[in-house]
Amino acid sequence: MPKTEPRTLPGFMELLPNEQILFEQMKQKIEKVYQRFGFLPMDTPIIELSEVLLAKAGGETEKQIYRFEKGERDLSLRFDLTVPLAKYVAKNHGNLSFPYRRYQIGKVYRGERTQKGRFREFYQCDIDIIGDEELSILNDAELPSIIYQIFKELGFDDFTIRMNNRKLLNGLFEEIGQKQNSVEILRIIDKIEKIGKESVIKELEEINIKKENIDKILEFIEINGTNQEKLEKLEKLNIENEQFKKGLEEIREVLNYVKIFGVPEENYNLDLTIARGLDYYTGTVYETFLNKYREIGSVCSGGRYENLAENYTNKKLPGVGISIGLTRLFYVLNELNLIKPEKKSISDVLVISMVENMKVPIEIATKLRQEGKNVEIYLNNKKLKAKFKYADKLKIPYVIVIGEEEIEKGTYKIRNMQTGEEKETFWDESKKHK
Repeated sequence: MPKTEPRTLPGFMELLPNEQILFEQMKQKIEKVYQRFGFLPMDTPIIELSEVLLAKAGGETEKQIYRFEKGERDLSLRFDLTVPLAKYVAKNHGNLSFPYRRYQIGKVYRGERTQKGRFREFYQCDIDIIGDEELSILNDAELPSIIYQIFKELGFDDFTIRMNNRKLLNGLFEEIGQKQNSVEILRIIDKIEKIGKESVIKELEEINIKKENIDKILEFIEINGTNQEKLEKLEKLNIENEQFKKGLEEIREVLNYVKIFGVPEENYNLDLTIARGLDYYTGTVYETFLNKYREIGSVCSGGRYENLAENYTNKKLPGVGISIGLTRLFYVLNELNLIKPEKKSISDVLVISMVENMKVPIEIATKLRQEGKNVEIYLNNKKLKAKFKYADKLKIPYVIVIGEEEIEKGTYKIRNMQTGEEKETFWDESKKHK
């Protein structure tokens, strides 16, 4: 009978056991930080009704959707975790306590053109805080402290959370009479690090922005100095636009409270080039960069939005959230050798039996598991050398060998596989004093 070649679709990640262990550890660290800050777990279906999922989608997003029919139903795979959140909150509004703080870690699907480090199936790790009608700006200041804790837990010190406020940008555009072009201008200046200043000027000229207005935009995004100096320079621009003033007030308060939340000043700054390409965000925006590896791009992004569920309900539900693309982050860090998938087993102990009757080895393994240890029993009939080789290959730290003598004495010897040191322990307390 002909065999089918075992292949995995491009854009879908499969890992070897040692890599999967490290991936799971990273995922668990992120989840524990989310829980530490009081976020509630949430899960939503991978498959949704297309009319629900695509209520607002359009352009590139809609082109990337995996969409299909089953019977008479028009179905789609979720392409992010925010749209399912919006549906969930609108549907369950009466049963939720606000502000509603939720985290979700799950797979999403986008039919993107496959390239190195870009995936069609990938994990996102999201948190959002949703308000009912209103949501304090202090929530925007708390999120950088969560980002900070996550990347410290993942083993990084040299990273920067870069923040801006979309009201500053939109107020500037209104002031110079470019409100109608604001979304397009934001998309262009968001690319300044990738394409450079001259290319940004060229693209702004192509959408008929006058030279004096381009100069004002560049003067704004090139403001430098400490956070306090940047705030003072923004004040000195003397922009009278109300939206600009509101944005300046908000970002000043956010920066003040980020410090109070315990984020060191070297790990965050006000960056007026951060626009977040989506026209979805309306206030604070965040992007996080590993300083020595800026080419990776942002490793955690998000921001404030005015109305999460406007496509599903008339209730105003403002929110703020962040997202980590875990699959891509893991892939890139692994490629750069910044993380090392060295652990090949999750077992703390391997129990090896030298006798045919497995009763005692199984009882010992069960007792150790009840004490909270991860214990594996070698059940296959192999020579002792092969059993030790198995433990060594998987780097299982401890091995217990059970033979006739151990059963007779009610003891076992636990061997440290790294040092070779052995320690004898009683497993049968009734034989301890005999």
